Amino acid sequence: MTDIRVADAQRGNLTDRYAPSWLKPYARLARWDRPIGWWLLLLPCWWSAALASVAAGAALPNIGHLVLFFIGAVAMRGAGCTYNDIVDRDLDAGVARTRSRPIPSGAVSVRAAKIFLLVQALVGLAVLLSFNRFTILLGIASLGVVAAYPFMKRITDWPQSVLGLAFSWGALMGWAAWYGALAWPPILLYAGGVAWTIGYDTIYALQDKEDDAIMGVRSTARLFGDRAPFYVGLFYAVATLFFAAAFWTAGVGWIAWAGLALGALQLMVQVRSIDVNNGEEALRLFKSNRSFGLVLFLGLVLDGLF
Repeated sequence: MTDIRVADAQRGNLTDRYAPSWLKPYARLARWDRPIGWWLLLLPCWWSAALASVAAGAALPNIGHLVLFFIGAVAMRGAGCTYNDIVDRDLDAGVARTRSRPIPSGAVSVRAAKIFLLVQALVGLAVLLSFNRFTILLGIASLGVVAAYPFMKRITDWPQSVLGLAFSWGALMGWAAWYGALAWPPILLYAGGVAWTIGYDTIYALQDKEDDAIMGVRSTARLFGDRAPFYVGLFYAVATLFFAAAFWTAGVGWIAWAGLALGALQLMVQVRSIDVNNGEEALRLFKSNRSFGLVLFLGLVLDGLF
């Protein structure tokens, strides 16, 4: 089998270096060669788990929950990418950055991709069933949004908002796993996560503006045009305000607030660095959101400890 590397994957990643040849196409289909996706799915889960523990007066989040969220994020991000690539295979074939993906390149058949999707979904289900009943039902409720997302770029200029609804769902899950219920802090955290996702995914979509215009794919990057930095900054500001409201209602201490302030500074640097015509810089800025998310999480964890 010809080893077809994906165009926008970082060279020398662990998948390319260590995965056996038979596994590489499937690893690329699940985006294991680009871990930023599962980080962005995982971090709201960890924020929520840490926020719940601080609100409860505990020293640390539930470590078992953090591990389960990690496994679930990798599995469900891979399942989501596989599903998205099955739905978008014709569109991906017409975009320079995505035509080398496993399905449009022929490295993985549609039938094999569907089987791989099922396997990953079963792993995610096994993780979900490890939580309390309320959290299980809450997780199942997210599937409708996840299923709708790939079609949104065909019918609305705001597919990033639907991605935000899906990718930020973990902001509800961590709190639910601790308390077996929801309250204002996770709801506000979720709202902030949605705004944050719209911001960072608008940056990501700047890479494909020209090809998307040709293919008729809609996005906030195309909608905002040269005003994208302003609108990304606006959504980041809204996200920060919602995060602050979540912290306030949960009663966090000064270390968590310091983490949020440092994270807000990182978002400001992102906005100031956006070049709407520089795809490589857009990808770098998009990836830097892992740093933002980790700063928020570590601030909450240290707040619980001290």
